[in-house]
Amino acid sequence: MNKTQAYISENKEIFLEELLELLRVPSISADPAYAKDVKKTASMLAAHFRNAGAKNVKVHKTAGHPIVYAERIIDRRLPTVLVYGHYDVQPPDPLELWDSPPFEPVVKKTKGHPKGAIFARGACDDKGQMFMHIKAFQAMVKAKELPCNVKFMIEGEEEVGSDNLGAFCKKNKKLLASDVVLISDTSVISNKVPSITTGLRGLSYLEVEVTGPNKDLHSGVYGGAVGNPINILSDMISSLKGKNGKIRIPGFYDDVVEVSKEERKMMNKAPFNIAKYKRELGIKDTHGERGYTVLEQTSIRPTLDVNGMWGGYIGEGAKTVLPSKAYAKISMRLVPNQDSATITKLFTKHFKAIAPASVKVKVTPHHGGEAAVTPTDTPEYKAAEKAMEHTYGTQPIPVRGGGSIPIVALFEKVLKVKTVLMGFGLDSDDIHSPNEHYGLFNYYKGIETIPYFFKYYSELKGK
Repeated sequence: MNKTQAYISENKEIFLEELLELLRVPSISADPAYAKDVKKTASMLAAHFRNAGAKNVKVHKTAGHPIVYAERIIDRRLPTVLVYGHYDVQPPDPLELWDSPPFEPVVKKTKGHPKGAIFARGACDDKGQMFMHIKAFQAMVKAKELPCNVKFMIEGEEEVGSDNLGAFCKKNKKLLASDVVLISDTSVISNKVPSITTGLRGLSYLEVEVTGPNKDLHSGVYGGAVGNPINILSDMISSLKGKNGKIRIPGFYDDVVEVSKEERKMMNKAPFNIAKYKRELGIKDTHGERGYTVLEQTSIRPTLDVNGMWGGYIGEGAKTVLPSKAYAKISMRLVPNQDSATITKLFTKHFKAIAPASVKVKVTPHHGGEAAVTPTDTPEYKAAEKAMEHTYGTQPIPVRGGGSIPIVALFEKVLKVKTVLMGFGLDSDDIHSPNEHYGLFNYYKGIETIPYFFKYYSELKGK
């Protein structure tokens, strides 16, 4: 693919400027105030697809944010790769913790990215990684080296649970028919040690509301006699985990599949420096489930975390108030065989059961998804392995990721195809956090590697 790589090399600066332009649009799917920006981003992507040489480009309306579809069918007898990505981004809050405005991308050199990194919300998750595929496709088309058929489905609701993606897939099975799904929304171990994600955790995400008195009260007049919802919510949340890190919800672990000693041993061969890990995070010690290493705690074990908690007065100065309500957002990462709907029901039942009579509890499920494990002996995995080995110069390590991409299980169930998770970010890229960034090395390495996946997949699938 010499012509393809030459085209990429000649157009690197253009590819960077185009990504920066995309990052300037605040496509925040969680906030209705940004609906126009989400729609604008979809239109921008459609234009990029047309410019790259895609056919049948269409922005599909959904009950929520639009899905962008594009394709290039060169021969129905050849394999078809379906590329999935998302163009929506997380809210940038808290804004005061950003070193530069989240939607004014800047390129800066850092210790982890000596060649420079793009700082902006969505730089890595997932605009930067998604956009690599459009540019790699463009290079293959312009060089006339596209070896197989390709379809693209880029959605705008991944960060809010992909609520409308399932319906779209079911309605458009024929349109989306393919041999494999290719996704870049994960990371590599390091820029010197590439890896391919072979497993992801599932998710149950919900919000709890605890109500005490029917209005805010004076804490001097009523304090000591009336239950404080914030205090009670704190106690309830604290009771959900034991000192050993185990989650105390009855039935929570019933369906957890224990990973074999052999697989755990292999998993822990991945390069990992616990001292560096703690130093980079500014912590003196880790705090996870006993009996498991950090690599295991963050991949093959389920979790329960509070993602946000609020209530009462949080403005400047003091206000001695006993609040009427308290809230928390809670996420549970799940492992293979745990069903997100079942876990949500178990949590709801338990949380209501442990509430004292002095308060009322409401649990509102938001979104969820199932864990997924992908095989390593398939043509698609081997193609990804060969592609990364070609561009990195070393064989990638198979790893299980700690995050969740619920649509992987959805694609297997609805479209009957397996997924390859060939990501190029780093865990230290601060996705979902202030100062999210994506290395220029990683961005360009992805564009360079993706064409080789197409090449090797076409060859291996044809055998």
